[in-house]
Amino acid sequence: MGAYECGVYKTLHKHKIKFDIVAGTSIGGINAAIIAGSKNNEPAKDLEDFWLNLAETVTPSFLADKARAFSSSMYSAIWGNSKVFQPIWFTPNSFNFLNDYPYLYDLMPLKNTIKEYVDFDKLKNPDRPRLIVTSTDIQTGKSSVFDSKHDIIGAEHVLASAGYPFYGISWTKIDDRYLWDGTLLSNTPLTEVIDASPKCDKRVFIVNLFPHNQEVIPKNMIEVWHRARDIMHTDKTDHTVRMSKTISSYLELLKDMHDIIMENFDANKLDEKNKERFRKIEPKYHKFVVERGAIIKEIIRIERQEDIHFLFEDADFSSATIKQLIQNGEKDAENALSKI
Repeated sequence: MGAYECGVYKTLHKHKIKFDIVAGTSIGGINAAIIAGSKNNEPAKDLEDFWLNLAETVTPSFLADKARAFSSSMYSAIWGNSKVFQPIWFTPNSFNFLNDYPYLYDLMPLKNTIKEYVDFDKLKNPDRPRLIVTSTDIQTGKSSVFDSKHDIIGAEHVLASAGYPFYGISWTKIDDRYLWDGTLLSNTPLTEVIDASPKCDKRVFIVNLFPHNQEVIPKNMIEVWHRARDIMHTDKTDHTVRMSKTISSYLELLKDMHDIIMENFDANKLDEKNKERFRKIEPKYHKFVVERGAIIKEIIRIERQEDIHFLFEDADFSSATIKQLIQNGEKDAENALSKI
């Protein structure tokens, strides 16, 4: 489904919207890495080439959407995808894999594919967007954040954000940490972006792959699991945005009060005792309002919609589906921009 994000980015790039920070987890982290570290300095083209490279052509394109999704996902489950993941049952001596392995699919093919499209040395270039990818520490259950401003990010860090255990995908070990997919904690790392860049006000574009709303009630257990999966993974930044607006109100109040005190201070209308009190609290004011005073000025959401509800739609790598998702992302991004 990350092909949908590719389509969204193509439209944003076409409209010359440039990003200071690109952030993501799971497939969003992979897409973000290609945008930030585009090897050919053409992020939109490299991103689309990446997705078309992942597409499999075994599944007939003439099949109906649900039949194609089922056929392609079953093919991926059994045979894997030579550019993304390899089933361990094709590994020698893996007969008892359910007991001998903590995963079913190895992501080494994806690591090699990412290197074809991302020049990680370019992530330190100040002219490139800052990259933030998140993963989940298995042992502590906490978020593990990699930020190109402070960390030397490689393919393994991007890979770490994509090891989704419920699909049997392997974890990644980095230093002493064992890392799984960041979606286990949050599928939209907006909080991490604000924490990483606390001084600058934000204009945010969020791409949500998992629809908030579904009018149709599930009719069987497969549809129940699908809807539950969507709810667990959908964008949950509303609370962060509400808190940002509340904090913005507090900051404005603090600024107004600070300005009043400064006017009286400069006009020598404060006695020495109150001047000394003001001098003591001034560093705290600076820390809260200046060093961590970023607010979200605008947020634009682009959300994928579903015509069919299929649990393993995100394992459908058929060429027809990937091309359709790219087109859908382009169209939905155009619609979102037209409303600004």
